[in-house]
Amino acid sequence: MKKNCWQIKKCGREPGGERTSELGVCPASTYDKLDGVHGGKNAGRVCWVVAGTMCGGEVVGSFAKKYKDCRDCEFYQQVKADEDSQFLITIELINWLKK
Repeated sequence: MKKNCWQIKKCGREPGGERTSELGVCPASTYDKLDGVHGGKNAGRVCWVVAGTMCGGEVVGSFAKKYKDCRDCEFYQQVKADEDSQFLITIELINWLKK
């Protein structure tokens, strides 16, 4: 598997992570409906579509509030570059979740 957001960003919110007691477990690390997308564990390589992940050092709720920041995130940009033509745009991911 490729590296997930919590491995790159070192937020400590993965299950057993050092900041889970303070900030809770990140939903991207446990959201199994997106397991394997872009080679990640759960939503670890598509964290921008999951509410409750961290942006700018704080937990952000809704997708609508966080997506602009996520597009500018170095992790998002890295996944996009890694996946190249196989990169699933956000609307494709959201439609996947509706299945």
